[in-house]
Amino acid sequence: QVQLVESGGGLVQTGGSLRLSCAASGRTFGDLVMGWFRQAPGKEREFVAHIARNEWNTYYADSVKGRFTASRDNAKNTVYLQMNSLKPEDTAVYYCAASRSRFFPEVTTTSYEYWGQGTQVTVSS
Repeated sequence: QVQLVESGGGLVQTGGSLRLSCAASGRTFGDLVMGWFRQAPGKEREFVAHIARNEWNTYYADSVKGRFTASRDNAKNTVYLQMNSLKPEDTAVYYCAASRSRFFPEVTTTSYEYWGQGTQVTVSS
């Protein structure tokens, strides 16, 4: 079993930045690949970023490529999402997720076994 707790959400103006964190516990963090997803009101949950077991292999949705950066610190059992140049359309609840998958990248919600509770990100225009 894996427990995931996100933090770092909030209200920011267009063009601003936020850094989300996701702390994991309960299973060897290095065995897991991690993903970030988001869900806006009335929309389906969508893929944002994937980071492999090492900290160098990452994959992003086109909508965030060049603005968002996923990273992980396996010593701290934590994954991060640095979000720059935020836009109003980035407003959503952001979720981190974990998977034991051996595939790269994993971009579907069904590929992830464990989910955090989500953190709200609101970008004002």
